[in-house]
Amino acid sequence: MSTPARTPGARIGGDGVTFRLWAPQANSVELYLPDDNAVLPMEHGDHGYHTVHAPRARAGSRYFFRRDGADYPDPASRFQPEGVHGPSQVVDFSTVPWTDRGFEPPSLSSLAIYELHIGTFTPEGTFAAAAARLPELAELGVTAVEVMPIAEFSGRRNWGYDGVALYAAESSYGGPLEFARFVNTAHEAGIAVLLDVVFNHFGPEGNYSGQFGPYLTDRYHSPWGDAVNVDGPGSDEVREFFHGCLRHWMEDCHVDGFRLDAIEQIHDESAVPFLAQLTARVEEYGRTAGKRHLVMAESDLNDRRVVLPRDAGGFGMDAAWSDDFHHAVHAHLTGERNGYYADFGTPELIARAIERGWCYAWDYSVARDRHHSNDPSSVRTGALVFCTQNHDQVGNRMLGERLRTLVGSDAERAARALLLLLPYVPLIFMGQEYGEERPFLYFVDHRDEELLRATRDGRAREFAAFHAAGTPPDPGAPETRERSVLEWSAPGEELALTRKLLSLRRQYDCFRPAPPDEPDVARTARCQGNTLVVRLDGTRSSGLIITNLSDTAAVLTPPATASLVVALASGREAGGRIRATDQLRLGPYEFLAGVWPARSASSDR
Repeated sequence: MSTPARTPGARIGGDGVTFRLWAPQANSVELYLPDDNAVLPMEHGDHGYHTVHAPRARAGSRYFFRRDGADYPDPASRFQPEGVHGPSQVVDFSTVPWTDRGFEPPSLSSLAIYELHIGTFTPEGTFAAAAARLPELAELGVTAVEVMPIAEFSGRRNWGYDGVALYAAESSYGGPLEFARFVNTAHEAGIAVLLDVVFNHFGPEGNYSGQFGPYLTDRYHSPWGDAVNVDGPGSDEVREFFHGCLRHWMEDCHVDGFRLDAIEQIHDESAVPFLAQLTARVEEYGRTAGKRHLVMAESDLNDRRVVLPRDAGGFGMDAAWSDDFHHAVHAHLTGERNGYYADFGTPELIARAIERGWCYAWDYSVARDRHHSNDPSSVRTGALVFCTQNHDQVGNRMLGERLRTLVGSDAERAARALLLLLPYVPLIFMGQEYGEERPFLYFVDHRDEELLRATRDGRAREFAAFHAAGTPPDPGAPETRERSVLEWSAPGEELALTRKLLSLRRQYDCFRPAPPDEPDVARTARCQGNTLVVRLDGTRSSGLIITNLSDTAAVLTPPATASLVVALASGREAGGRIRATDQLRLGPYEFLAGVWPARSASSDR
């Protein structure tokens, strides 16, 4: 990844600390060490980098970069103990008592992702408190946690997508060393850590990168203003800044992989796309470190190029979020048709997402008033992440309602079972595993009153355009965050169900993505009214899922005979049979899943 000469920030070595800053717009820069009241001139070198070695600096030293008489924190700071406007601080990551030697993240075929927000996962809202609950997730069957962004943001409450110090773990959560300990605890529990990173914009308060270099460009625009500069003048070093950021999280904090936020907002017309270069750099670092790392992305475009190999014109990522499955399930169960839900709502679209990976493949989209997506038929199931809840789909609702609140426990339970027994990569949003009903609301803690007022007004306009009635909760009020904290008082049968479903994924290969050296799991999904019938054929097992996605009874004849392994909302018990000769009566939101040996497995015996 980034070469040492082009890795920004403060690095301990020898008899002090070396400070490196990319500042092509500055003829001269000084290092200011307030603890020693020392000012050191920095040497201006190649590619616009300024460097100085400070023998008296050490771990814990605070510092600013001074330009034209003004002091600014380091854009590549590893710690902002006093927040985004305060001094940066030198961190010695060698003091972390690592015990994770030899830990490898799970393969795509065994990934079960749990998305969590550090600030609301526990009442304390810290890395240490979150780490204490990780063994519970491991016992449940979770194999990776996807941590919502932790880059330093303004104030003490935020979702994380307003980060400005992208190398610095949020101080209000405990800072970088506590985050490293969180990762170590996860590895001890057998859980990988995937970090959500935001490379499509900087937050609106406390971003000082523009004082030093062209990190942004007005050649393109994003929903947050000027776009990140990855293809214009100076973009080589902007790319190096982001490459170095990922290397920091992997090297210093032992992070196992990344989820890249909204990559369609990273505008890039270069011959070597930034995203393809980034995944190549992650692979390169992994070869050097002797450890594989995962890269996945969110894209609104449903574009298979995200996961296609780089030599085939793709970005070479391991996986992409596929929101169509969520949208199809949500729109059908809730009846909502506003916004992007206008493109969904029928059980047939749920079936289409299951068979293809996403619903639209350059088909006309009513919500977009244009054709949308490309054909995902060449994409393996292990390269697509499915969910029925996530931070966006819950938190961007005006009242932050979870699916269970909107449709009831039986319907949510059926949706959860369907998600966890499909051979895609499942993502569980924190609390979903036990039926959490507290909302996940949008909240911030901007210290700029004008910005906070603009945020309130913007949320009100957004929901007016979405035809939502009522008044959104105040995003700046402390109680908005407090209402979003998990309650952790769950009925035991809900946790038992999630544990059982994740266990079945491990037990039967028809319920999980196939490894790369095996044929992908074949999916056939059909609808009879509001009843969904899915057949899954793996190498060693075949599965049958039948679920009534309505509040009225249904009758059908199963397409195959199977041993029952899951039965929800009925008097049936696992261990019985689903028979192809039966007339099967299904109650409202009843869910059945059965298995039988695959034909290839039978012939092997």
